[in-house]
Amino acid sequence: MFKKILIANRGEIACRVMKTAKKMGITTVAIYSDADRNALHVKMADEAIHIGPPPANQSYIVIDKVMAAIKESGAEAVHPGYGFLSENAKFAEALAAEGVAFVGPPVGAIESMGDKITSKKIAQEANVSTVPGYMGLIEDAEDAVKISNEVGYPVMIKASAGGGGKGMRIAWNDDEAREGFQSSKNEAASSFGDDRIFIEKFVTQPRHIEIQVLCDTHGNGVYLGERECSIQRRNQKVVEEAPSPFLDEATRKAMGEQAVALAKAVGYASAGTVEFIVDGEKNFYFLEMNTRLQVEHPVTELITGVDLVEQMIRVASGEPLSITQDDVKLTGWAIENRLYAEDPYRGFLPSIGRLTRYRPPAETAAYSPGTAPGAAGDVVVRNDTGVFEGGEISMYYDPMIAKLCTWAPTRDAAIEAMRIALDSFEVEGIGHNLPFLSAVMDHQIFIDGTMTTAFIEEQYPDGFEGVTLSDEDLRRVAASAAAMHRVAEIRRTRVSGRMGNHERRVGSDWVVLAGGAQFDLHIDADPTGSTVRFADGSTMRVASDWTPGDQLAVLDVDGSPLVLKVGKVTHGFRLRTRGADLRVKVLSPRQAELAALMPEKMPPDTSKMLLCPMPGLVVKLDVEVGEEVQEGQALCTVEAMKMENILRAEKKGVVSKVNASAGDSLAVDDVIMEFE
Repeated sequence: MFKKILIANRGEIACRVMKTAKKMGITTVAIYSDADRNALHVKMADEAIHIGPPPANQSYIVIDKVMAAIKESGAEAVHPGYGFLSENAKFAEALAAEGVAFVGPPVGAIESMGDKITSKKIAQEANVSTVPGYMGLIEDAEDAVKISNEVGYPVMIKASAGGGGKGMRIAWNDDEAREGFQSSKNEAASSFGDDRIFIEKFVTQPRHIEIQVLCDTHGNGVYLGERECSIQRRNQKVVEEAPSPFLDEATRKAMGEQAVALAKAVGYASAGTVEFIVDGEKNFYFLEMNTRLQVEHPVTELITGVDLVEQMIRVASGEPLSITQDDVKLTGWAIENRLYAEDPYRGFLPSIGRLTRYRPPAETAAYSPGTAPGAAGDVVVRNDTGVFEGGEISMYYDPMIAKLCTWAPTRDAAIEAMRIALDSFEVEGIGHNLPFLSAVMDHQIFIDGTMTTAFIEEQYPDGFEGVTLSDEDLRRVAASAAAMHRVAEIRRTRVSGRMGNHERRVGSDWVVLAGGAQFDLHIDADPTGSTVRFADGSTMRVASDWTPGDQLAVLDVDGSPLVLKVGKVTHGFRLRTRGADLRVKVLSPRQAELAALMPEKMPPDTSKMLLCPMPGLVVKLDVEVGEEVQEGQALCTVEAMKMENILRAEKKGVVSKVNASAGDSLAVDDVIMEFE
């Protein structure tokens, strides 16, 4: 077994690999750029080596720099994580030339399966059903339009060396094919150093289901069930679960056997993933094979008890698999939510800055990858992360902050555990998608398990605008806010030094304003909690150990848990729960009377301005002063976190002023241009 491994990656996946390596008694080596000097993966490693400036194409994906770090450290093996150099055959060859083990598949498998064009040809030769498309290279935008018409719209324009949603666009007409070709090509070049593009038919109403395979160098191979990855945004997975709520055992077996056969056909050895598109009739089509560890691998580990990173290391050291297909048992249900530094209220655009508060929910102490499912109890909480409170979210890398996972014996229980975990996850200082993830967990389509890859596009066509709580949930929040406010008022009167019975002076009648509704409440308190009576005579029992100043409140309302993120505002709280963000006022009856007479302050009018929705770099401007623009017309392109974002006109107008130029770095809400 290896004594020292270098992890050629950063962030949460580097930390994840280190956990297993340390468990195996292997010394770990981190590499880092200037931007990551104080990163968590650097702190976790036994050794750390600097490799260059922040941009990945000047540090993490420069093979010579990584090889120099390997030589300096004396590492015997390299785990590439995912992204960066994980599917780079030249890197694997360079390692082999130096006698350093690659914790991944053989070079031949990377070359044949890692390239989407080649892998589809091999799959076709192996009689694997594939999605119709054009497998040759595409010369230019007009060639892309011609091919798209031959394949038939809609089409998917994809980077051959792509992954993680980079270099992918859906085109529904000629204009989108031209635009998508150029954007995909640009993103592919900057992210992977390979700008080859291919086009395939975009299958409508699909489900994205993938099979985890594990093979060794002795000819053995198994599949470890499937992962449902249909909830995607910009072709990037957001929510994953295992197993899929859609598959039956016969389809699972057929997909698994086909995936293993394909892996063996290319001499695969290591962990890998075969991705399929599955239609409503459970017909499945080979999409691609990822010759690396997947982002969403934790859900497979949770339902199988197999530590995939450990297996990859053991296979790379020459050991045969210790499990057979008969040993693979799928137990319970696991769900993963990807926490991104993306603002859902601004079209999920990237957000950067300092994490002023970062408090994940407590992980299940007894659980670690390789632990049998359920061994730690009825519910498992796992959080794979690469950040810490006070750390910076950089504009140079992928915006993922953490992967929050829950396991439970049933799917319903796993979903409920995830709801509570999301509500308990405290993140401040940047925009993030926690509210959106909570909304998905409560969405009926997800609860029913009937989602497709079009879920986000269809259910949030105008973007995410927050969550409106049900009447019952709003009443639970109102009752909790009143009980919390009463506790805060008792504390305040004690601190102020007022004489007499503090609880009596605080009073029992309150008016709660929340979510556009008004609740007239009466509170009867006792040592174990409060009974809150509404104007209609109904009551709720609220119990909690919350004390003023706590930013997280865990309450019991009529026997059910309620977790609130708490912020203090004048006459009440800012409360966040289940994706809703509420400013809740708790007033005395007289204060409520006076508040009703106060005028409402209106926000400034920015309807005639194009504001920069995220920190980024202006790549190009498509219009100039005096030009008339139409609804949907491209105005400019802003690049952030390796993604090009085209900003479009929301309505017809005339450009009156342009405040930015190509190459400018902009902050959130900087005015790019103005209209008459």
